[in-house]
Amino acid sequence: MASITINAILKAKPGKEQLLREELVKVIQPSRAEKGCIEYTLHESLEDRGVFVFYETWKDEESLKFHTETDHYQEYRQNVSTLLDTREVYRLQKTVQ
Repeated sequence: MASITINAILKAKPGKEQLLREELVKVIQPSRAEKGCIEYTLHESLEDRGVFVFYETWKDEESLKFHTETDHYQEYRQNVSTLLDTREVYRLQKTVQ
């Protein structure tokens, strides 16, 4: 089974940029420690303050499902709910190896 890449684009509500960044940083280490996590990287836009992009690669669907059910992921989702203006999530696969 092919790996799954997640590209999550998160935009903070005005004035909530630093709070959102802090919450996003908290979820990185526990996510990287999960079995099946190949990459879990947070990026911050140079042009648009408050826009963050997670680039994640998971071994398979089972690993991704486990990730979304972990306590740290659930806590992260709850903590950012009032900080987010928009959230776009793309599930991707490589078209050429």
